[in-house]
Amino acid sequence: MGRLENQVALVTGAASGIGYACALRFAQEGAIVVGFDRHECADWKAVADAAPKNSYVVGDVTDEATVAALVGDAVSEFGSLDISVNAAGITGGGPVHLVSLEDWNRVMNVNATGTFLVGKYAAGVMMDQPNGGSIINVASIEGVEGTEGGSCYSASKGAVVILTKNMAIDYGRRGVRVNAVCPGFIDTPLMRATFDSPGMAGARERYREEHKLGRFGKPEEIAGAALFLASSDASFVTGHALVVDGGFTAGMRAGVLEPLGL
Repeated sequence: MGRLENQVALVTGAASGIGYACALRFAQEGAIVVGFDRHECADWKAVADAAPKNSYVVGDVTDEATVAALVGDAVSEFGSLDISVNAAGITGGGPVHLVSLEDWNRVMNVNATGTFLVGKYAAGVMMDQPNGGSIINVASIEGVEGTEGGSCYSASKGAVVILTKNMAIDYGRRGVRVNAVCPGFIDTPLMRATFDSPGMAGARERYREEHKLGRFGKPEEIAGAALFLASSDASFVTGHALVVDGGFTAGMRAGVLEPLGL
């Protein structure tokens, strides 16, 4: 029996990367998974094989009517909404004097407004359920500390972290736990698209080195953290921004211990 047996989990950004890894892991743990993304998911069959009672919807997290219908349809079809993982996100940034208002709005709309909309309708359902529910927002370490050129991406993820804390305060007495996962740099199509652009090879290696484990993270490792927050093992955890970053934010590594093999 899985840790999420017969629970209904909505996962946005489910076509690839962290969202897909969460959908697959949750299905393997017994959840009924509703996947949502702007794109079709080429690998959804693996989720369907693990959780035959599931569905996949193509749509936009920034469209309120679509999100409201998505949540309503999930509850109508499966009877409840127990877990919501808000992983839909896009990247963007640069020094602010070079960032257009169009790009700023594009990143904020998906990362911050999309998280708000899904959280709004998920919480609205969960607060009236006997067993409440668990909302997990995928933020970033860039939402808890600055990153060179982060600007709109960092601002959007910082908004997700604070929104998470506010929702935890507002809905805790109704049995709804709200937490965030703050990944380091994770080997996803989104990250590869950024680092594969011209002139980024050196930066890629510097960012990899800043992870004290000496490597980028894997989507499955973030899915494991999300599983913990969704499960009964985290029944007393709410309002928390869980950093999962291979030591990226632990502090500076200057290499002075390299002669000792460290």
